[in-house]
Amino acid sequence: MPESQDFTAPGGAALDDLGVRLHDGVATLRVWSQNASSIELVIFDETDLDWVTDEVNLERGTGDVWEVTTDLLQPGTRYAVRVGGPHGPGNTFNPETLLLDPYAKGLAQGDGYEEWRSVVIVDGFDWAESRKPRIPLDRTVIYEAHLKGVTKRQPDVPPALHGTYAGLAHPAMIEYFHSLGITSIELLPVHAFVPEPRLLERGLTNYWGYNTLNFFTPHNAYATDDARKEGPEAVLAEFKGMVKLLHEAGLEVILDVVYNHTSEEGIGGPRSSLRGIDNANYYRQQPDGVYIDTTGCGNTLDTSKDAAARLVLDSLRYWAQEMQIDGFRFDLAAALGRDENHEYTPEHPLLLAIRDDPALQDVKLIAEPWDVGLGGWQTGNFTDGWLEWNDRYRDRVRNFWLSDIDYARRASAPVGIGGFATRLAGSSNTFSEDRGPLASVNFITAHDGFTLRDLVTYDVKHNEANGEDNRDGADTNRSFNHGVEGPTTDPLVEAARRKAMRNLLGTLLLSAGIPMLTAGDESGRTQSGNNNAYAQDSDLTWLSWDDEDWQKDLRAHVSALTRLRRENPSLRPSRYARLGEHTPNASVMDWYDQNGETMEQEQWTDPGNRTLQYVAASTPVDEPANRILLVVHGIESPVEITLPTLEDASRFVSLWSSSDEHPGGESETFAPGDVLTTPGTSMRLFRVE
Repeated sequence: MPESQDFTAPGGAALDDLGVRLHDGVATLRVWSQNASSIELVIFDETDLDWVTDEVNLERGTGDVWEVTTDLLQPGTRYAVRVGGPHGPGNTFNPETLLLDPYAKGLAQGDGYEEWRSVVIVDGFDWAESRKPRIPLDRTVIYEAHLKGVTKRQPDVPPALHGTYAGLAHPAMIEYFHSLGITSIELLPVHAFVPEPRLLERGLTNYWGYNTLNFFTPHNAYATDDARKEGPEAVLAEFKGMVKLLHEAGLEVILDVVYNHTSEEGIGGPRSSLRGIDNANYYRQQPDGVYIDTTGCGNTLDTSKDAAARLVLDSLRYWAQEMQIDGFRFDLAAALGRDENHEYTPEHPLLLAIRDDPALQDVKLIAEPWDVGLGGWQTGNFTDGWLEWNDRYRDRVRNFWLSDIDYARRASAPVGIGGFATRLAGSSNTFSEDRGPLASVNFITAHDGFTLRDLVTYDVKHNEANGEDNRDGADTNRSFNHGVEGPTTDPLVEAARRKAMRNLLGTLLLSAGIPMLTAGDESGRTQSGNNNAYAQDSDLTWLSWDDEDWQKDLRAHVSALTRLRRENPSLRPSRYARLGEHTPNASVMDWYDQNGETMEQEQWTDPGNRTLQYVAASTPVDEPANRILLVVHGIESPVEITLPTLEDASRFVSLWSSSDEHPGGESETFAPGDVLTTPGTSMRLFRVE
């Protein structure tokens, strides 16, 4: 796309219009390679992807962009490129290898694992009156889901649509999403991906999809049978149709994108595209050609080079504009911010370009703020304009409700309530004042790790099904099985587990920041203790819709909590309050102990004090003023709570309690100074009137 006067993409105009551009009855193919000595366009028969029908050479032009204009490229044409070049450290050219165009908008697969061809696509779709919902950050509730797994067994979705783009936008799913109160569906990778050869050898597959083959093409296997039979344009149309229907229902679509590495793995792995086009520039490596792998996946895209950075930016532009995507969650985003010395910097040109690109101003940018390289943990260290997965929030909340309780059963609670309160109030010790609490994407679980139910059911991982002798997956989970490892019929253990799940969900949905709920946690989904189910495409990972009564109750709690979050702006401040100042769209917070007295400094760190009363008063600009009281009690024995006396407050209206198996209504009211018996390990929310 043309650049604005105030913005220049990496590489500038020389890298514009890479890939295939149709015009005037012909097409121009542009491929970047600095080190190539020849590039050849190869055309294939429409039905036989091994039958070469034409070949034509590209010519090197300005900025190391190779180009050809030809009438051989027409809508639907199957094509590849062959690239020759010198031998030596860093170069892996082979002029016989058929390679994918990195900018291909469509793909066709032949018989073999590596037998892929690029397909010329005509971008055209009637979006009619559909528009991006543009949900404000303070009202955003994210639902992280696997596109196939969320609908694969949904009984109200027609079988032909199970596990598909069309299935996700079926009215039954839209109704379900609305009932939960979520606003934004974050899909695990849907860029075209392939399973790793090592998984295929073990009879497994890559279920999650973090092994990208191409950055511009939707994953073919998630389309319906009919669309796949029609070809790549029909797959593209089904994807766009999904986005259109979800937008019409007021739901955003966020994509989990994997730009940090590709499916080409390490040297010796599959050679499908970038490695054969210009390995020395597209991948991070030492002078002798040994890869610098900060992703743990064999290779790392070298975003310090303009061509690689521009590839990422152009892909984002395509999905944001042509596909109307509302946001992106960047897998291992720290890898994208490493400079030419392979060190992370928040001012990396690519990170700034993504933030500042006019084509991306209406999308949400969410960083997974770490990778596995040296200096790779960067939570809180992205710039304004970026949101971040907050692993510090995850760990502290799990500790408070699970591992601390486990420890307290054997001795006493190891820490007080101060660290938990900081997370509850928006993690001001992690994010700068300029960025505020909405820079934090709060989560308890994600696709990677235990499900919510497994967090309260297992002390250790059970990953034997992955075929790696239970060596894979995290060993530190901050989980608590409540006395029995795995399933049990003990009613006391089961009750404790259910309440622990309600405490975790209540914390997530009542904290300042942006909450992210993992699909299935609303119903207590289990993976039988597998905390790394990336290779399990089965009933283990697909959502079950055959819920027991307690699971329906848990889902009702989620719906109640998202509603309360919407109705009470004091729960979703956009800014941190300043002492003694009026800060618009903040929440003024006051903290009281179990006796209704202002918390003293020493109480925050006292392990014997795990009870807190938290009052938040909103300072909204375009909503009515609002005040809530949240009571948190973090030990298993009950406690007497004296409600605080507040200025201009005559009563407290009960809104929600984690002690209830099924959420109740606004039925009880209490006066300042009333004494309440509060059950062990519980939360209770009130509106202050």
